[in-house]
Amino acid sequence: MARVPALNFQGFIEQRNERRAGGKEGAGASYAYVSDKRTRAAFEKAKALELVVSAAVRMFQTVGKNELLGHAVKVSKKQFPKLDSMVASCAETLGIAKPTLYIVNSPVINAATYGTNEDSFIMVHSALIDHMTDDELISVIGHECGHIHNNHVVYLTALHHLTNIAARYAKWIVQPAMLALVGWSRRAEITCDRAGMLCAGNVENPTRALAKLALGSKRLYDELNIEAFLDQNREGGDGIGRFAELTATHPWLPKRVLALRAFADSALYRRHVGLSDSGDSMEAVDQKVHEIIKVWG
Repeated sequence: MARVPALNFQGFIEQRNERRAGGKEGAGASYAYVSDKRTRAAFEKAKALELVVSAAVRMFQTVGKNELLGHAVKVSKKQFPKLDSMVASCAETLGIAKPTLYIVNSPVINAATYGTNEDSFIMVHSALIDHMTDDELISVIGHECGHIHNNHVVYLTALHHLTNIAARYAKWIVQPAMLALVGWSRRAEITCDRAGMLCAGNVENPTRALAKLALGSKRLYDELNIEAFLDQNREGGDGIGRFAELTATHPWLPKRVLALRAFADSALYRRHVGLSDSGDSMEAVDQKVHEIIKVWG
């Protein structure tokens, strides 16, 4: 059996607190979904979870980034300057340092953010670049920047390693932590969809980007009917199959689109895009979103 090294998660937390985007208490950004914020606050008080998260972070620090440098292409002002400027724009919108973006050769339409809260990077698959317009891509990059802005990165890294590595050797030990992290991840995605929408400056492009993730066919994008796509959520809302979502890291895609529409009615978003100061409070938006994304009543 693999042995877990001595860990000092509390020291890790104290060392990074001064540089947290969400402040020392980890409250997160003003647009963050309240269930995401509350779950992260609970994580930092859970000693068992702290240990497995710390182990995953240490693993990343010694292996993850160097491996990525060996098989991906790093974006910079010299390498793909248009993409680099998109990252800079999103970082400026959210008020974070510009993260490093890597392009990974993969046919899977996906993007992810890993690392630590002090040393984060965004990984975008080449297929996603090919399937998205520039405006849609900004919303995706903004979503990933939202993970950094809201101090999600260390937990995403832990979930990644627990799912792909640690669970193979000590599943019974890490399973409770994995279940907690998966449940939190669904809430975190709602927060970061909002970040992507703030970076895009509209609800249409983030909505279309999410629908493209579900469809995945360039030949059919022009015929995609968003309203018919959303009807799927109502059609399957009472089926027993909905409980499969409990093991998913992301809410079902129609739910995410509906949650974005709820955020579009918020006073916070409307002020951001220069519409008016009127609109729903974030408390009201979060209550609507809870009703949308919950798996059972």
